[in-house]
Amino acid sequence: MRSAYKYLAYAVDALILLQAAAIAWAVFGLTAWIEDGNSLSTSTMESDETPFPEVAGFMIHGISGTLVIPLVALVLLVVSFLAHVPKGVAYAGMVFGGVVVQVALGIFAHGLPFLGFVHGFWALLIFVVAFRAARQADVTTPDAVAAEAVAAR
Repeated sequence: MRSAYKYLAYAVDALILLQAAAIAWAVFGLTAWIEDGNSLSTSTMESDETPFPEVAGFMIHGISGTLVIPLVALVLLVVSFLAHVPKGVAYAGMVFGGVVVQVALGIFAHGLPFLGFVHGFWALLIFVVAFRAARQADVTTPDAVAAEAVAAR
């Protein structure tokens, strides 16, 4: 279970990196498309046509951020109760709580754009906490060793 905990925490980090790459790809594609003389409007955004190929980055960012990362963070939290990682439940709880706040920031930033700044900063905080959670799985205490021995029987 320790390995599952560690790899789930690392998966959160990998997905955060995917988030950053996807949104950067989409924004740079949008910028290039606008510089080519196009304009962005509500009708363009609601159209079934793909205005530029990098628009997929917005979809990747949205789906990963609202579905995939929260699911992985929830599974990490559940596994944390079984993994016997020292302070593992606390770290997994911080990751999950941070992801909940992050999703809310992403939703509300559409109406309050300054929250976009907080959204980006918060992602970095979640990355650090998830990385620390993964590293915590390598910490052994006498209680953790005893719990694993009991679980192995």
